[in-house]
Amino acid sequence: MAEHRSMQRAALLDAARSLLSEGGTEALTFPALAERTGLARSSVYEYFRSRAAVVEELCEVDFPVWAADVSAAMERAETPEAKVEAYVRRQLELVGDRRHRAVVAISASELDAGAREKIRAAHGGLVAMIVEALAEMGHAQPRLAAMLLQGVVDAAVRRIELGAAEEPGAITDAAVSMALRGVRG
Repeated sequence: MAEHRSMQRAALLDAARSLLSEGGTEALTFPALAERTGLARSSVYEYFRSRAAVVEELCEVDFPVWAADVSAAMERAETPEAKVEAYVRRQLELVGDRRHRAVVAISASELDAGAREKIRAAHGGLVAMIVEALAEMGHAQPRLAAMLLQGVVDAAVRRIELGAAEEPGAITDAAVSMALRGVRG
């Protein structure tokens, strides 16, 4: 029974990812989740009390996977500058990933305070990854620089997501260049 519930919950989360990546937060409804998973709408409520609860669980499940991917790319880099580059590049390479698209859609939505706090904490963990590399580079305020660096990444993500005139690779290269020049002071 527990295994069945776990599989149903995973199917609901997978359906939520698809809905979010295909149609944004407006597409994430309980009727749509029920249709995608073959469950009755009332059954969806047995797993999640609200749309915000779905969002919170997606953040708990997906953000660590995404962050681990970025962290692994940084660990392969040998210098602090290479770590900054890996931090920016890997996040932008993940833009096409369904988990990432879902997190972006979630971040753009109007959520309750609990869901917003989970997203903020997850982003804080991502930003914390780069602080040490910035400190090694001699940055006077590595935490502030990390937050601003993430702002550059977030802007590049939005540009890629919008299907900008520039190729994603050109946006990535520009973001890396701007980030490296900016953190060097």
